[in-house]
Amino acid sequence: MNAQTATQTATKPSIAEVPPHAPPQAATGNLNQYKTLSGYEGREGELGLSMSILLKMLGHHAGYAHEMNDPLVKAHLTAIQFAKNMGALDQYVAMDIKNMEPINLRMKQIIDKTGNPEIAVIALFDRTACHYALALTSSGDGLSRTWKDPFGWVLTHCRKIGQFDLTPQEIHETWTTPRLVGYGNTMGVKMYVSPWQEDGMITCGVEA
Repeated sequence: MNAQTATQTATKPSIAEVPPHAPPQAATGNLNQYKTLSGYEGREGELGLSMSILLKMLGHHAGYAHEMNDPLVKAHLTAIQFAKNMGALDQYVAMDIKNMEPINLRMKQIIDKTGNPEIAVIALFDRTACHYALALTSSGDGLSRTWKDPFGWVLTHCRKIGQFDLTPQEIHETWTTPRLVGYGNTMGVKMYVSPWQEDGMITCGVEA
């Protein structure tokens, strides 16, 4: 094994296992099928804490009315702004695509096995909280999903005090679009992302 082969072996991504979601608790057990269950039995404390945080977030109006995705939006904006300031946004996008390879290569295996490209859309938008906790309006079915840009509301207020100089369109064109296309390439499908629109609505899907 030469040095180049050794390096390639060391950096080859490990394909992650992506098992199906477990059935809800109410659907398991001989007697549970007759009960009215919430699916959160045994997790009442966690549910209560989650609801408390939800109400605290929605009631937070300091500076502007905070939405449920505010922490995720701020984390993304800080990282994107830093990469832009360092002239490394392209490298940041490439790193993110590389970082997701273990998951996306596993999804490629499932797509190749089933012959169903919709798996790619489900993987990116329906299965992962990384999307639906950020893009609160995400909806759709089949080979495409649509959502409203999640960054505009925070940028409207934070640009005024000099925290960011990014625009929603800039993020769409230099961050959102190349990442989604790159994820699709890893999964062996061709993703399309709609051009920026003034209403902030974005559609992404697999080309038939």
